[in-house]
Amino acid sequence: MRKAILGLGVLVLCGALGFLALTSPSAYRMLRAQAAPAPTDHKPDPDNGRVMFFAGGCTSCHATPNQDDKLRLGGGFALKSPFGTFHVPNISPHKQDGIGSWSTADFIRAMHEGTSPEGRHYYPAFPYTSYQRMRLEDLADLFAFLQTLPAVDGTAPPHDLPFPYSIRRGVGLWKLAFLDGKPFTPDPSKSESWNRGAYLVNGPGHCAECHSERNFAGAIIEERRFAGGPNPEGGRGSVPNITPSPSGIGGWTEDELVTLLTTGETPNFDTVGGPMGSVVHNTAQLPETDRRAIAEYLLSLPPKQGYAAPKS
Repeated sequence: MRKAILGLGVLVLCGALGFLALTSPSAYRMLRAQAAPAPTDHKPDPDNGRVMFFAGGCTSCHATPNQDDKLRLGGGFALKSPFGTFHVPNISPHKQDGIGSWSTADFIRAMHEGTSPEGRHYYPAFPYTSYQRMRLEDLADLFAFLQTLPAVDGTAPPHDLPFPYSIRRGVGLWKLAFLDGKPFTPDPSKSESWNRGAYLVNGPGHCAECHSERNFAGAIIEERRFAGGPNPEGGRGSVPNITPSPSGIGGWTEDELVTLLTTGETPNFDTVGGPMGSVVHNTAQLPETDRRAIAEYLLSLPPKQGYAAPKS
């Protein structure tokens, strides 16, 4: 009996040590061979950072709720999900409450690896699975733009997550399974504008994060990417299919899709609302060439059958 108990204790200890080793941010970095921070000879361009900022829709989640200035990024928005409620953090350049004391390398690591400067995992409600596709220079430019915005006092409350999702360390295993660490790679057979649209949609725009179904672990199901999905907050309704199928944007012209990204108006004279209204507020700030590139890319996607909500 004593030997059995001792053996069980050894197994438990080995399992615990293995869990700690596999779930550490350093293990992810080693196994995924993450790229180095932005080159030191890159001079950050806040103007390009502004484009990345609006392409990424940063105001939609990080702007302080119940105030008009969407560039006050004090956080606090409650993001409901099937895994619990996430409270979006302050990303203003406040030295204590925001990211004003971060380095560019800290910011790039957060966006590419989902790791804080203190070495803690961020939950993937922060869509670094898409941001990992972004170029290092674009991230450096985005960070430079964020530093030009007002510093805002205050921190968001802690996340409200039930067990086992409250064990943040477990996110390390999730990353090993679902965060591939691959940057965006242009397709040489496609046009420059198509590649620009593909980059904006799959990188900063993180469009698939809402417009796709997810598996039991909360990761995007690849064959359902862009085909729509359930309401991410768990309520009624669904997120639409944005592939060019009859249940999506099939039959739309490029000009019609550009109009939606500029004004929110659809071809049938309706106007988007809810979270998509906030998205349009951001895409309207982009250069028209970027909105047109996004439209060109989305209309080139393979058509997919849209998400069908389960019958109640």
